[in-house]
Order: sequence, then C-alpha cells, then structure tokens
Amino acid sequence: MSYIMVDVESDGPIPGDYSMICFGAVVVEDGLARSFYGQLRPISDQFIADALAVSGFSREETLAFPEPQEVMGSFAKWLGEVGSDRLMFVSDNNGFDWQFINWYFHHFTSCNPFGFSSTNLGSLYKGLVQDTFKNFKHLRKTKHTHHPVDDAKGNAEALLAMKKEMGLRIRL
Repeated sequence: MSYIMVDVESDGPIPGDYSMICFGAVVVEDGLARSFYGQLRPISDQFIADALAVSGFSREETLAFPEPQEVMGSFAKWLGEVGSDRLMFVSDNNGFDWQFINWYFHHFTSCNPFGFSSTNLGSLYKGLVQDTFKNFKHLRKTKHTHHPVDDAKGNAEALLAMKKEMGLRIRL
C-alpha cells in the first residue's frame, strides 16, 4: 500500500458549485521525492473571493489554468506510476480535501484511483497520543504556505515522524 498525502486549495466550500483551484500530492516515503502538482481551470462561475485568496491566485489567473479533465487524467496516470496495488488517501483535513478529489475524479475520469476511503492525519495523531486535544502540526518541517505541495510535504513529514519517532505501526 502507498500512502499519498494530498492538499487542496479551492475557491469555495464544496465541489460542483465551486472549483478546486490547485492541489498537491506527495508519496509518503523517505526523501519525499515524488510529488504531483495540478492547477485547474474553474468549473463554475461562482467563487468566494476570500476562499480564492488563500490559494494566492486571482480569478483571472485561474481562468488560464488547464482543463480539469486533463489535470485529473495526468494525476491518475501519476498515481498509476506510484507502483502500488492500493493507494491510501491521507490529508490534514480529509473531509474537505477528499470531497474535491473524489468528486473531480468521478466527474472528469469516471473513476477514483483511491477507491472509497481516506484517512485523516489529525485523527490518526490524536489516537496515537490518546488525546483528542493534541495537534500534530508541530511535527511538520516544511512551512505551511498554502501551496498545496508544500502543505502536503509538511503533513507527510509529520506522518513519517509519527512512524519513526513515535512508534506508529504503518507500512510506508
């Protein structure tokens, strides 16, 4: 099984009505050398300016991004080259990130290579330390910049630290 850390930036709270603007993915393994970055043209005329601002792009810039079908196809191909028979989607906020990736895969490619499940990194950490008030974010090394590859990498670093320093039993 390969764990893929994913982070999404969007221009609103839900897919379909709003758009995934960009996303990043990192294979969770030593070195964190394999990553994917996608920028996607908006699929809707609706957007929330404050949500879009988090991505660092203007609406005009996003309108020049590649079509979602092309990007999602490239992401599916990249995932296929990871070399695992099973992919596990992991993110800091899987309720948010998963909904966009899942919706976009099903809408634009008719199949989600991750299947039907995902893992929440924060919940995993809370279980590991047996305290629902604790937060994993101090385990990141890469600064959280809202560039999705940076954010996915920082979260992947945290998962690796949980394994190496805290004894999390996981096959990466």
